[in-house]
Order: sequence, then C-alpha cells, then structure tokens
Amino acid sequence: MADLIAALREVTGPNGCLSRPEELFVYEVDGLTLHSARPVAVALPRTTEEVIGVVKACRAAGVSFVPRGAGTGLSGGAVAAEGGVIIECSRLNRILAVSPEDRYAVVQPGVINADLSKAVAPHDLFYAPDPSSQAVCTIGGNVAENSGGPHTLKYGTTTDHVLALEWVLPNGELVHVGSPTGFAPSTDLAGAVVGSEGTLGIATAAWVRLTPVPEQVETLLAIFPDIVSSCRAVGRIIQSGLVPSALEIVDQRTIRAVEASVYAAGLPVDAGAILIVELDGPPEGVAVQVSRVRDHCRAAGCDRVEVAKDAAERQRFWRARKGAFGAMGRLAPDLYVHDAVVPRTRLPEILEQICEIADRYELKLSNVFHAGDGNLHPNISFDRRDPGELERVLAAGKEILQACVDAGGVLSGEHGIGTEKREYMPLVYTDEDFEAMLRLRHAFDPDRMCNPGKIFPSTRFCMEANPKARGYDRVPFE
Repeated sequence: MADLIAALREVTGPNGCLSRPEELFVYEVDGLTLHSARPVAVALPRTTEEVIGVVKACRAAGVSFVPRGAGTGLSGGAVAAEGGVIIECSRLNRILAVSPEDRYAVVQPGVINADLSKAVAPHDLFYAPDPSSQAVCTIGGNVAENSGGPHTLKYGTTTDHVLALEWVLPNGELVHVGSPTGFAPSTDLAGAVVGSEGTLGIATAAWVRLTPVPEQVETLLAIFPDIVSSCRAVGRIIQSGLVPSALEIVDQRTIRAVEASVYAAGLPVDAGAILIVELDGPPEGVAVQVSRVRDHCRAAGCDRVEVAKDAAERQRFWRARKGAFGAMGRLAPDLYVHDAVVPRTRLPEILEQICEIADRYELKLSNVFHAGDGNLHPNISFDRRDPGELERVLAAGKEILQACVDAGGVLSGEHGIGTEKREYMPLVYTDEDFEAMLRLRHAFDPDRMCNPGKIFPSTRFCMEANPKARGYDRVPFE
C-alpha cells in the first residue's frame, strides 16, 4: 500500500492522509461499536478536486473506498468493512452560500448540522432535520443515511430538505443531480442517492431547503406512570388530527441515567415515562393545541403536564432527550441501539413484547424513541467483554427486529442498514426487490468500489460481488 499512500498524499498534501496504526484506530468503528474493521488509510480532502483525486488514486490501485462524515452513524455504514480507504469529509466544512429569498443554503458535506441553523438564524430560518447527534453530525453523513430526528413527525427526514447535490461518482466523475428549485427536469437522482449509505458516490456540496422559524413554539412535558400509557396518549393525539412537531417518549431507566449525568434536566426520576410534545405555528393555533394535548394526555392516564416557561426551560427538556444516548454510558460500557419502525397503533403491544424479550435474555433495556412516527429505539446496555452477554444481545436484537416486522414495521427509520442489519433485509424484501436495488447500485458503481459490503445480505446475494456476470450496464449521466 505504500504506493497508494504516496499517491493519496500527493493529492491531499502530507497532512491529508493518515496511515499509522494509532491514527487508524479511531476509524475502525462508527457509532455502532459491534462491528469493526481497520482501513488501510484515511484521506482528508479539503476540496472537491481532492475528493476526485483520492477516488481516482484508489481506483488506480484497485482499492475500495468509504465516504465518512463525523462517524456518528449507528449501523456500521462508515466503516471500511472490506478494508480500503476511508474518505473523511470533515475538512469540507464551509457554508458556500445562503439565499434567504429562495430559502436554501449551499453547504459542503462536513458542515455540522446544528451549525447550519445557527448560521441562518439571523434570517429567521433554520434547517429542520435534527438528529440527536446534531451538535456533531455532518450534513454529508445525514445525506448518506437520510437522517431524521425528533422533529421528523412534522418536518420529514433529510430527503425532504435536499434540493440538489454535487456528487462524485465512484469512477471519479463529477455530476450535479437535482435542482436548487427542487424540481428536477428528469429522473429524481437526488432522491435516489439520499439514503444510499455511501454506496453510490460522495456528496461534495448540497443545496438544502431552509424553513422559516415558527412564530411560536410550546414544549410540554407529560409525566406518565408507565410507558404503555404514554404510547396510548400518542395514539390519541395523532388520531385527533393534531400534528405536533415532535412526540418523544423516554422511559424510567433512561430518565434515571440522564438525571445522574451531565445532561440532568430535573426530570422526575420516579416517573414511569415522560412524553415530550412540541407544538409550533401561529400563536392562536398553538394555544388551542396545547389545551387539546393536555386533555389527551390526561385521558390516557398521565399524572401531570408541564409547559416550558421559556426558551431556557425548553432547551433543558431537549438537552435531556438528546443527551439520552450519551447518558447510557453510565449503565454499561457498550450500547446497542435499534431503530425499527412500527405502526403507531401497535406501539403499546410492541413495547411490552420488546421488554419481555430483554427480560427473557436477562438484558438491561431502556427505551427512548420518536413515538410520533413509530420509530423505536430500544437500547441494550451490555459489556462486550462478556462473550455470553454479547451472544444474548445479538439473539435478542434479532427477535426485536422480527417482532417489529411482524407488526407491519420496517428495519430502520433513520440509522440505515449498513453492516448491522444487512442479513435481516430478507425479512422485508424479496429477491425481485433486491434485483431492482442492485441494478441501481451497479448503474452508479459497476466495479463495486464504493463502500462495499453494506446493505445487501452477503449470505444470499453473491450477485453483488459479480455484477458483470448478471449483465448490469451503467446508465449515462447527462
């Protein structure tokens, strides 16, 4: 690999390529620590031209490459599963343009999610997708995973806010997909690549939609005796026709972990569960919605409802919710986070079933999730140094996913498939579905150079490793 590393340094400069074992160690995993693999090198390009140069150098050496943002992903998508070079985009971190009149911004992939909203706040605009890791995750990573967040219920996921992309194909060709207006004249290629988990190329710039800051925001904290009654409240709220911007549930174990951590927000540690409800819009309408939400929560059995007195208290509520995953470190050294989605009407029974699975395997389970759109986050805290416990974690995880699929759900709402769930894909998709997906992938990457080993189940679909034998042809880009 010496020649490849020399070629990468020629493209990125002497400080733009990492290759020593101690430098590569931190790139062996992303937010999912169950799966690890060491890359042969990590390239840190600063420009689109350098990204192209790195891709071409890898291709010339016959070495695969993996796009990576901040590494906060939770499915193993940013790990070099089959070796290769990681192309780390954190140095492509400039906001290139902001158009308040047309309500969009042009950003490089390494821009931090939360920093974009801060930058456009003087224009009374914000960037709506808000993953819990938004203080550190990047727009490029969000594009790769089609990231969501607590406010997905009203505002949608990343794909609803990406207008166009500057995209480096796996052969090093630079293309533009989509349109700053949001209306592409032909095939929706921007829609195809958002959520493709780094398997179709690398975004080097994104035109993203900006949203007006709501006139008024109210955040409610409803205290429930148990998690099932909080789920019933969610069902009542949605059935009534209300569309809050967020409906988030946090269970007792998570509350106690949060309150013992730096994210402590004064939440009642004796609560069985809390429901965070956020409403926004014109002041008159929001006031009516607050009253209706109170009624629905009381009817579902809540103990009390608190309304944030000001912006500081609202931030305190959200700090507790978004700090939940970090606080899990107090429970055990390792954490396995699922993100299956189920119909909202099935939430109470599925939560009970998930808890039964964890109890049967003698595992420490906590729940914090996007209840409004049925996006579950069962968190299993464990110690991977105990082989028996790790085996139980994986077995329980499989049962949890099967239960969610059996309830009419899907494998992932926002974390992606990556290496974590690829072997479970046949639970949802048929051979015909895979055929269509693989044809799309090989249209972009016929040589399987870009992020191989992700999404598609290795045990059943060796076709991914030999696309040419199946007659896939690459479609032209205009």
